[in-house]
Amino acid sequence: MTRPFRFIAPMPSPDGTAAAWVDAVRRIEDLGFDAVSVSEHLSGGWRFEALSAMHSILAATTRLRVMSLVLANDFRNPVLLHKAAATMDFLSGGRLELGLGAGWLERDYSSAGLPFSTAVARIERLEEAVTIIKGLFAESTYSFAGRHYTVADAQGLPRPTQLPHPPILIGGGGPRILGVAARQADIIGVHARLDTTAVGPRATRDLSEEAVAAKVGITMEALRAAGRSPDAVELQWTIYECRITDRPSAQVDDVASSFSAFLRSDPDLATRSPAVLVGSFAACVDRLLELRERFGFSVFKLSGRPEATSPIVSALSGR
Repeated sequence: MTRPFRFIAPMPSPDGTAAAWVDAVRRIEDLGFDAVSVSEHLSGGWRFEALSAMHSILAATTRLRVMSLVLANDFRNPVLLHKAAATMDFLSGGRLELGLGAGWLERDYSSAGLPFSTAVARIERLEEAVTIIKGLFAESTYSFAGRHYTVADAQGLPRPTQLPHPPILIGGGGPRILGVAARQADIIGVHARLDTTAVGPRATRDLSEEAVAAKVGITMEALRAAGRSPDAVELQWTIYECRITDRPSAQVDDVASSFSAFLRSDPDLATRSPAVLVGSFAACVDRLLELRERFGFSVFKLSGRPEATSPIVSALSGR
């Protein structure tokens, strides 16, 4: 099944006033994007608390969806996260998409005095947390006893607008996390594998065409092992370098992310990576159609200024 395109814009940078930030969010809605993504870190100069930003985006708009891309599971108790998510979904009329990850950046944990466990333990906790969150969306009272969490008669209130629950995205780049996503998620965010210190050349090389094909293959196999059809999920992908231009080799001053900077430093990788979308408008449209056909991606986050990438949204959204 070919799913229609959906496009996500990154949350506006909070560099100016609060009013300017709200205006930028509303502009994204006016440009036709389907959703705004909100990420989170506790270090590195990251400014906004993610749930507060998500609440504010939903309150400032009428159609736009908000997707956490992604929340680190270890930063919140799953019962409290469910309560926040259910509240946002109810108050927004059903415009929440809840993206979760296992957490990966060690300095986020150390800056908050949180213990940083092994990747296996973090991923195990994530799956238990998702089980609890889905259980609370499904039942008015829910209990759970696992290796990492115990929940006794927790109340699944308020009831969500989206049934059975807001779409849940789980993202990652390794077989173990993609297996969790295949068992639990409505949207699977395919990504590079990240080490515990920072984005670097090794993670960027994991955005190569061959690496992405391998990840999608692992995901499809995990879906089959879980008894789920690939048609049951959406696949999400992030375009880290996105520019509509008739001069692809022209010098660019703005660097949207660490991934973008490393991709630009490796011309061969940048030429072929699915995380790069640079060229004429027609070439960009054709490339997205190709990525959907080849990999099954239908939910795309387009990095860069929304005003610059909105022609793609106008041409392909919903198709």
